[in-house]
Amino acid sequence: MKLLFFLLFLPSLLSSAERPNILWITIEDWSPDLSCYGTKGIYTPHVDKLASQGIRYETAFTTSPVCSTSRSAMMTGFHQNYIGAHQHRTDDKKPLPHGIKPIPHLFAEAGYHTSLMSWKTDCNFLPDQKDELFQGTDWKQRKDGQPFFARITFGGTHRLWNRDPERPISTKDVEIPPYYADTEFIRRDWANGLEQMQLVDRQVGEILKRLDDEGLANNTIVFFIGDHGRCHIRGKQFLYDGGIRIPMIMRYPDKVQPGQVSTSLVSSIDICATILEAAEINAPVPLHGKSLFSDDVKNRQYIFAARDKMDDTHDAMRTIRSRDHKLILNLMPERAYCQFSHYKESAYPALAEMNILHLEGKLNKAQSLFMASSKPEIELFDLKKDPHEINNLAADPAYAEVKKTLLAELNKWRMEVIKDQGLVGEFGGANTTFPEKCPTSTVGEWVNANIKNYDFFHVGLPAWYPTRSLEEWKKARALWQPWVFRPVDSKMERPVISHTKKNKKKKKRAKK
Repeated sequence: MKLLFFLLFLPSLLSSAERPNILWITIEDWSPDLSCYGTKGIYTPHVDKLASQGIRYETAFTTSPVCSTSRSAMMTGFHQNYIGAHQHRTDDKKPLPHGIKPIPHLFAEAGYHTSLMSWKTDCNFLPDQKDELFQGTDWKQRKDGQPFFARITFGGTHRLWNRDPERPISTKDVEIPPYYADTEFIRRDWANGLEQMQLVDRQVGEILKRLDDEGLANNTIVFFIGDHGRCHIRGKQFLYDGGIRIPMIMRYPDKVQPGQVSTSLVSSIDICATILEAAEINAPVPLHGKSLFSDDVKNRQYIFAARDKMDDTHDAMRTIRSRDHKLILNLMPERAYCQFSHYKESAYPALAEMNILHLEGKLNKAQSLFMASSKPEIELFDLKKDPHEINNLAADPAYAEVKKTLLAELNKWRMEVIKDQGLVGEFGGANTTFPEKCPTSTVGEWVNANIKNYDFFHVGLPAWYPTRSLEEWKKARALWQPWVFRPVDSKMERPVISHTKKNKKKKKRAKK
């Protein structure tokens, strides 16, 4: 794709002009599965219009493939590992390192009104509450003439996945990645997700219309992004592009010419640096993110991301991605990709479908890779030839130099930028006193029965795999069947899958 990236940015005019408002729109758990990105089946006219009015980033990435760690980075402009916010659902939260402040605090100190127009902060550091991070809940609460910094999240794509009666999507019109089994069950689940995004698109249209109606659009920078990749079994929580590549669109009237497409490697934390620059705010500590108008971004060779503990499910991965290649370093290769997760087994219908086909020996080579009982230590992909990241070239002599270079750059980033603790940091490795094999037909059943005997949050859940017997997976799929194929006007609630509701054990929380 040709680079159509010509920015009309006049910083000399900024000092004499009215400071711009900022509206940062986030959608949850979503890759660039939008019609303006070429996704088949879906129609997202409001986001498409926003893209036509500004710049759409083709290769944008988040720093982590799950919400709390990714949002912690975006709330500060620093990689989550550096600020100690890398463990999803951190229990004992700590203040940010000396000198680092949340982005809304910097805007408030500069005279902006700051508002969070939705409920979720989801930060793994202190302060973490809505009223501690933002001044209000709507830009209408600002003083006359006061610029605003507003953030809003639309959460429908976080596996609510309501059907769209206005524009239902046929399973014949969608395209399934080759690492998933191409069954009608998986196609319907995929199409349901696209329908939910169409509903979210209308919500985006409403907030953009409000800017127009209130005469604010011409002096408001609008960003639209996903907080991390898609809510599918090989997406969210993993460092493939399905987990870290996000939609990113910026509209900046009079500063960015409309209708642009950029193929620069950009990161979600670059937004922080960009909006601070636009508002002429200096961060007390230089951010990891860089202004999207800078040569740092224009000449960037690599982006980096990390995955660590997810609730009680322990794993650790690091990645480096160039335009043409990606290397993933699996720090806990002994653990299965699909090791037990209360959340995933309760929310992902395709997980049941894929496990059944895997246990029955019906998956092809590409589809069975993710269902393996362990991971390779290093995964290396040629993204030009293999955009779906299926063919691991780590042992291929023809890619030895690429592997050496990427691994060296990744380790340099780990040591010099994020000060990497490795593995799961302060939590250490998995407990070795578990039974050798799962004593029950599902891992979840045993875990919930033993919640008082083990501190799973710190030692991690057992790595037993598969996590259910074939019979138990078939029972789960039977529960999913009517919900996945429900009519567009159905009010059916998502089914409760056995042994996925997490028994809770009281934990001591840090005083705030």
